[in-house]
Amino acid sequence: MPFTANRAFRESPRMLSTAEGMYYKNVDGHKILDGCSGLWCVNAGHGNAKITEAIKKQLDQLSYAPAFQIGYGIAFDFADRLAELFPGDLNHVFFTNSGSESVDTALKIARAYHRAAGNPEKVKLIGRERAYHGVNFGGISVGGILNNRQRFGPLLPEVDHLPHTHDLNKNAFSKGQPENGAEKADRLLDLIALHGAPNIAAVIVEPMAGSTGVLIPPRGYLGRLREICSQHDILLIFDEVITAFGRLGDSCAASRFDIQPDMITTAKGLTNGAVPMGAVMISDQIHNALMTGPENMIELFHGYTYSGHPLACAAGLATLDVYAEEDLFKRAREMEPYLEQAVHGLSHHNCVIDIRNYGMVAAIELAPLAENPGVRAFSVFQKAFDAGLLVRTTGDTIALSPPLIITKQQIDFVVNTLDGILATI
Repeated sequence: MPFTANRAFRESPRMLSTAEGMYYKNVDGHKILDGCSGLWCVNAGHGNAKITEAIKKQLDQLSYAPAFQIGYGIAFDFADRLAELFPGDLNHVFFTNSGSESVDTALKIARAYHRAAGNPEKVKLIGRERAYHGVNFGGISVGGILNNRQRFGPLLPEVDHLPHTHDLNKNAFSKGQPENGAEKADRLLDLIALHGAPNIAAVIVEPMAGSTGVLIPPRGYLGRLREICSQHDILLIFDEVITAFGRLGDSCAASRFDIQPDMITTAKGLTNGAVPMGAVMISDQIHNALMTGPENMIELFHGYTYSGHPLACAAGLATLDVYAEEDLFKRAREMEPYLEQAVHGLSHHNCVIDIRNYGMVAAIELAPLAENPGVRAFSVFQKAFDAGLLVRTTGDTIALSPPLIITKQQIDFVVNTLDGILATI
C-alpha cells in the first residue's frame, strides 16, 4: 500500500466500503466524515450523480482511443473548457494521468521550450525545501521532503532548491497569509548568482504547499518570485495539483493570488477524483515556441498511453459543470471565514504550536513528542477515524481540506471532534 505502514495496517486495518456526499462508510456501516476530500481531490463530494452518469454514458460510446496521431472530440472539448477557466494565456493543455506525471511533463516542457527558443543551456530546475511534487524522478528531484528522496538517489542533476517559507517564530497562528517572509523569494537571486540565469530553465513551487503541512505563502512572496523569474527569462511553474479547482476559493491559486505563471500542473480536483487524470496548463508563448520545424514532424516527444482518456475527459467535463452549477468556488470563499474561526478555536491546547488556514484548507501543528516525531499527530488520525472523522497528517501536522460542499454544522463536528481528541494527547 502506498505511503502506509503496511505491517501495522495488517494488524489493524481501516477499511472503507462506500461513499456519498460528505461521508464514507466503513465495512461495518459506520459513517466517517471526510475531512480531507479523500486525498485533496473530491472537491464536489462523493458519488455525485452528474459525474457518475457522464462516465457511464461515455463508457457506452468510446471507452478508449489512442491519443498518438489520432483525436477524439471529448478531449478537445475538455481542453477548451480548461483554457476558459485558467487565467491569462494558459490556453493549451497537455493531459496526463496524475499530479506526478503533470509535474514531470511540465519540467520536460520547460527544458524543451528553452531549447526551441535557442537557449539549450537553460536546463537547471529550481524547487523548494519541503516541497511535494509527486513521486516520479523529476518530482522528487525538485521536491524537498527528505523521506521522499533519500532512498531513491542519485536523483536528477542540475537541480537546486529555495528555502521553505515556514517561520513559527514570526508567523505562528496567522489567519490567512502570514505577514512575514516575502524576502525569502530573494534567495532566488542567490541561486541565480551561483548558477547563472542563462543556465536556469524554471522555478517550480506550490503556491500553497499542502502535503508538507499546509504552508501558506507570505504576502508578496509569490509576486516577488514572478518578478525575478520574468527579469531573468526563467519560467515559473505553479504546482496546483492541490490548489486548483476551488480549494482556495477560486479556479486556481494563480487567480486567487493574482499571479500569472507560465505553466500550471493540475490533477486531483480535475475530475473530482472519479477517474485518474492530470493536466498541464501551458502558455501561448511556450506552445508557440514548440510549434516549429516541418509540419509533419512531432513537436514534443512525450505522452502517455492514457493521455486524455475518454472516461477521464467525461468525468472532467461533468466535474466542471458541477463546480459551475453549484457555484462551489464562490461557496468555498464564503465558507472560508467560518472554517478559519472554528479551527483557530483549537489554539488553547498546550500541544498546539501553530494553526494555519487559507481557503478551504487548515492545519493544526502539534509539538512533537521527544524522539518520536509524527507519533502524536498519527494518534490523532487514528482516534479521529474511530470517532467518525477522516483527517490527513504529515509529520506532526493535522491537515484539513474537506469537500467544498461541507456545511457549518459539519465544520463544527470536525472541530469539536478534534477538540476532544487534542485534550487527551
